[in-house]
Amino acid sequence: MQAHAPQAQILFDKFHILRHLADAMDQVRRAEYKRVAAKDRAFIKGQRYTLLSHRANLTLAGRRSLRKLLQANKRWATAYLLKEEFGQLWSYRRKGWARQFFTRWREQLKWQRLRPFEKFATLIEKHWHGIVAYCAPRNKVKLGFVEGLNNKIRVIQRRAYGYRDEEYMRLKILTAFLPRK
Repeated sequence: MQAHAPQAQILFDKFHILRHLADAMDQVRRAEYKRVAAKDRAFIKGQRYTLLSHRANLTLAGRRSLRKLLQANKRWATAYLLKEEFGQLWSYRRKGWARQFFTRWREQLKWQRLRPFEKFATLIEKHWHGIVAYCAPRNKVKLGFVEGLNNKIRVIQRRAYGYRDEEYMRLKILTAFLPRK
């Protein structure tokens, strides 16, 4: 990649990172569901969407259910607050501020015994360079645009199946994005 686009940076998009966080939240939800007594499970059943959604996206009834769930289970409350707080990472415009936020966020995990969240934090640490690259103002691109761009390249790659010349493939991709006259 450096030979063809030396100024390019790898960005991990917000949607896929937050998907891993939602998976961690779901694992905590399932573990707690198994842990509680059978009589309490009836209240919990069917509340997956409520716990995985952002509070702002819930209806009034959903917010009431969320409040009851978080009052009923401390581990869910902690995990939910950590999940909601993590979304703040994408608002930072400087790498240092983002790192400081993530360090504080990870410190909150220390005594919580939320193993799925600890795994998530390790994943973030491992891919930090691609996540923090999003903080630069010039890299805050609409993810729909990026997905469309990647999809167009994949279509060209499928059509180019069997080409042996990498340079020809590169030219095909570049010409696909030239303005039409």
